[in-house]
Amino acid sequence: MGDLKGITSRLDYLADLGVDVLWLSPVFKSPQDDNGYDISDYQDIDPLFGTLDDMDELLAQAHERGLKVVMDLVVNHTSDEHSWFQASRDKNDEHADWYIWRAARDGYTPGEPGAEPNKWGSYFGGSAWQFDEKRGEYFLHQYSKKQPDLNWENPAVRQAVYAMMNWWMDRGIDGFRMDVITQISKPYDTQGRLPGEDGSELEDFPAGSDGYSSPFPFCSDGPRVDEFLAEMRREVFAHREGFLTVGEAPGITPKRNEHITNPDNGELDMLFLFNHVDVDCENGTKWNPTPLRLTELKRTLSEQQQAVKNNGWASLFFNNHDQPRAVSRWGDDSTEESRSLSAKALGLLLHMHRGTPYIYQGEELGMTNAHFTRLEQYRDLESINMYHQRVDEAGIQSSESMMDALARRGRDNARTPMQWDASCYAGFTAEDAPTEPWISVNPNHEHINAVEEVCDSNSVYSFYKQLIALRHTNPVISAGDWQILDASNEQIYAFMRSLGDERVLVLVNVSGSAVDVPAESAAVLAASGLDEHSINQRLLLSTYESNHAVSSVLNQRLEAWEGIVLRID
Repeated sequence: MGDLKGITSRLDYLADLGVDVLWLSPVFKSPQDDNGYDISDYQDIDPLFGTLDDMDELLAQAHERGLKVVMDLVVNHTSDEHSWFQASRDKNDEHADWYIWRAARDGYTPGEPGAEPNKWGSYFGGSAWQFDEKRGEYFLHQYSKKQPDLNWENPAVRQAVYAMMNWWMDRGIDGFRMDVITQISKPYDTQGRLPGEDGSELEDFPAGSDGYSSPFPFCSDGPRVDEFLAEMRREVFAHREGFLTVGEAPGITPKRNEHITNPDNGELDMLFLFNHVDVDCENGTKWNPTPLRLTELKRTLSEQQQAVKNNGWASLFFNNHDQPRAVSRWGDDSTEESRSLSAKALGLLLHMHRGTPYIYQGEELGMTNAHFTRLEQYRDLESINMYHQRVDEAGIQSSESMMDALARRGRDNARTPMQWDASCYAGFTAEDAPTEPWISVNPNHEHINAVEEVCDSNSVYSFYKQLIALRHTNPVISAGDWQILDASNEQIYAFMRSLGDERVLVLVNVSGSAVDVPAESAAVLAASGLDEHSINQRLLLSTYESNHAVSSVLNQRLEAWEGIVLRID
């Protein structure tokens, strides 16, 4: 499975890479229905990953190396095995109102099909309402039926969450990445009632072709999100220094990001927005993937950058545990050369934006999608459930089409084991007793792995070390303003970074074909009066070797997946 001791044994690798903060996926005690995002005990470590002592040792060893550790906290919902939920099943218990319960729809027998309070569907398939025999009512779960949503309207719930967070902070962690934190405020009215509690129908949209509507518009960025986040800041972080708070932010617009991450408002330090990773989804549906239009990616990232131009801050990511591998999605993993070049190009493009970059495990190696071909190879609850719902139940997608969508967009593409070496299981399990991991290792680990890349000065890993070092040492890159160039060009992604009188030009060819530098960027180069000598002096980073980059600048033409960072004085 991978565990805390395993992470501790790899801390030197992280320190050498140059990262500042280690973000752990959930390691709390959990039935593991959704890979730990269903927590049954917030103040214990799941035995799969170790013990509290192991966590303490990880913290100590990380801090010794100058690394901070952030935990992945899930407080929009818990596991249905959490003691809070089990108590909530009794209407007479003090926890009765800790979750969102509703009676059956009028005129229907509780527990029978159609009796659910409305047509909301879970993001993981099926209804978002689950009938509980003991209580005789339905509870809301936007995700798995084993992940009931907490009722944040109840002050006792919030105080219990804050007490738990303080317990972990006192133990020595450095902050939290908070899962779907912008969904904690549901659409209650001014009397504290969920729509429908006054006897009216629960607000809803018409059902789609699969028979369900979405709770997303009603349960994302609700009316009290700012209030709850500000309260959390006061209760947990007001008396602390050196911490980091990051929120996963479904439903949050770039403009709202400016408000939430503005330090003056005392909410969160950063948010993960998702509009840029939805640009290749037909009608917003990930199971109908479409080719990337670079102009759409530019438009969404530009919105994010402009929104925090004066206040707030941006999180920069293409990869995480919920996204396919960017090099397979927007790059080209068909050959070793194109994989390496496109991984570097996408990394350069992202890291040169203004904000804090996040590197998902193996991204620094250019790890690819899993390329699974059979449903039984998947372990992800969402992928398995949505296949059955869309193919077997609703019949709105063919098996072939859905399997292609899973291979391109399924979450397990990011969840295959980290590729440490070329051994049988990629060095993911113990060397003295290797055992098969919980999910298949990507066969390409034989040539894409840390051992191979750490010693190769031309590898994706070595390029990521340069990216990180540049951000650490160049104030223009870490803190400068951002301005898009050639916004309508479909192959070159170009922008300027500036701080005071210093300017840096970033040019990235996001395609497998050579292309001329477009007009606005070409004008910047022409006005700079650059020659071979001055280009060499001002070249900060390139995805090809430096002599090639000099020639590309002089000829104003970029080769396939070529990226260049050039100081323009």
